[in-house]
Amino acid sequence: MNFNEQMKEKVTYIESVIGAYMPQDCTFQKTIADAMNYTMSAGGKRIRPMLMKATFDLYGGDSKLVEPFMAAMEMIHTYSLIHDDLPALDNDDYRRGRKTAHIVYGEDMAILAGDGLLNYAFEVAGKAFDLLEKNSIPDDVAQLDNEKTLALVSELKMRRNVEWAMQILAHKPGIYGMIGGQVVDVELTGSKLNEEQLTYIYENKTGALIEASMMIGAVLAGAGTDGIEKIAKVAYNIGMAFQIQDDILDETSTFEELGKALHSDEKNGKVTYVGIHGLEESKQEVERLSREAITLLQSIEGDSSFLQELTEYLIDRKN
Repeated sequence: MNFNEQMKEKVTYIESVIGAYMPQDCTFQKTIADAMNYTMSAGGKRIRPMLMKATFDLYGGDSKLVEPFMAAMEMIHTYSLIHDDLPALDNDDYRRGRKTAHIVYGEDMAILAGDGLLNYAFEVAGKAFDLLEKNSIPDDVAQLDNEKTLALVSELKMRRNVEWAMQILAHKPGIYGMIGGQVVDVELTGSKLNEEQLTYIYENKTGALIEASMMIGAVLAGAGTDGIEKIAKVAYNIGMAFQIQDDILDETSTFEELGKALHSDEKNGKVTYVGIHGLEESKQEVERLSREAITLLQSIEGDSSFLQELTEYLIDRKN
């Protein structure tokens, strides 16, 4: 199976996972569920849950424990897009080739849909605890034979990993991650940014969710501290390259390819990597960061071939 076929298969699988966790049984609050589902069903590359699952597989994960977190991560990403598109921020009318949530449902419902997805993401991620075995501890631990002891220890380790993953999910999108980057981006719009400020924005506004996705995949697979630190470095490079490539596409792509208006950064008075370094140097930096990520992946024991190909794909993507 070639890479494009693998991508299609994985996106289909991710869509089924997301669909299984979306709200369906709403009554008086049906409008908010419709707005949430409208934006979540707009498609997209599903890169973050894809990176999470691929990392989970790389480190030997073999359960459905990762699936609630895959859905939750895409919900958090989508909520951020809904809020980004609002008139108070980027004021975009189109996203992924469709009218944005505030155009279809109004600003009030778009704000609430974003809020709803963020809150619901943690409700969904919490369902991972329901997938754990429930081994009881007897009053007299001497009653535990070796098999029961091993099962209990395994469950406690997995429960610890889910708790760790929840901490990452809560931290990386917050004020020390994605929102922190967004705050600086908004406050400094129209200002002349230095390299340190721009790097901070990219590391957090875009990179934080990519780092969270890959770190959670590693944590849930039981990778251990060293493995998680290594994959975090890979994710950092992928996140930075991803955002710089976004800057490039904002200058070079078409509406049909990108699914939204071009030159939006320039229109909103935002300084970008391309604006500082130019197109050619920006392309070279995307290449450098991606190659470094691939080299790191090759140093990890296990089959990282799909992650390597996915990183290659992200260098040349058109949307």
